[in-house]
Amino acid sequence: MLILRADANSRIGTGHLMRCLALAQSWRANGGEATFVTNCESVALRERLKIEGFVVVEIENPYTREADWLRAREISQNFSQAWCVVDGYHFDAKFHGLIRASGGRVLVVDDTAHLPFYDADTILNQNINAAELQYNCPPDTRLMLGTKYALLRSEFFAWQDWKRETPEVARKFLITMGGGDFHNQTLKVIRALGNLKIENLKARTVLGANYSHLPELERVVGESPVHIELIKSAENMGELMKWADVAVSAAGSTCWELAFMQVPSVLIVTAENQISLAAGLSKAAFALNLGWFEQVSQSALTVSLSAVSFDRQRRQKMSETGREIVDGRGAARTVKALRENA
Repeated sequence: MLILRADANSRIGTGHLMRCLALAQSWRANGGEATFVTNCESVALRERLKIEGFVVVEIENPYTREADWLRAREISQNFSQAWCVVDGYHFDAKFHGLIRASGGRVLVVDDTAHLPFYDADTILNQNINAAELQYNCPPDTRLMLGTKYALLRSEFFAWQDWKRETPEVARKFLITMGGGDFHNQTLKVIRALGNLKIENLKARTVLGANYSHLPELERVVGESPVHIELIKSAENMGELMKWADVAVSAAGSTCWELAFMQVPSVLIVTAENQISLAAGLSKAAFALNLGWFEQVSQSALTVSLSAVSFDRQRRQKMSETGREIVDGRGAARTVKALRENA
């Protein structure tokens, strides 16, 4: 049994919950059952989990409220040797320890090694810089570090053997700024695209389940010279990424999907935990890292997008590097490791 404890809202986005979904899909594909325990603001996202056939237990008051870990413990006690996946920066070693003390095994999905101590059986960090971090944890904790463990949802598997062709000029842009886009960087990107001197330019903009700036965005889209399609709570990200010549994205977990789909990417950092990820992908020559969102002006963004659009050689190198970074088998490797440790 796999119990997945992750939350989603406009502040933290949906990335924690979506990568847990990827793990749950792979677990079930190997004959296991999975239950989500979540405080999720989005009705659509909760319904998606249910439509896919997973049990969803809704938590009204997320950790550090005592009721949170009590509910997780109650569920785990119904299954001998259950794995409890904990994904979120608000969970601490005390939470991990309480689950372990109740008989469950804990897999912590992490990005930053920010806790003083990790009381976990296994720690998974799928990021490109994971091996550089130091985790303070029990000596027998298994560390699964690096992009070989990148968790991709099953919808991407259809593209395992696909190879991108690189056009002379990029004309199709995918905008994906995260599940919440709390700082509304989507609006800045759309305005920047409107200043590009590229004929037949098209854009598709993915709005996450917790995006809250829709009226203003629709007004700006209506005034833009660019043909822009707004897509809410997309469930076909693989197809959208296949369509795009370039992506403009927040530097979160979507980057691993973009890398797998070989989409040349321009990254904007919207949260502290994205800084090293964006830097690592830039160093690896997969992405153009524009840095912290507050320091990225609309005019500078236009210049950067124009440069990437007309540089076919650079985009081709980005595409080739992306699939080298993420091969799409991370969830399967993780499930195999958990079952070996059963």
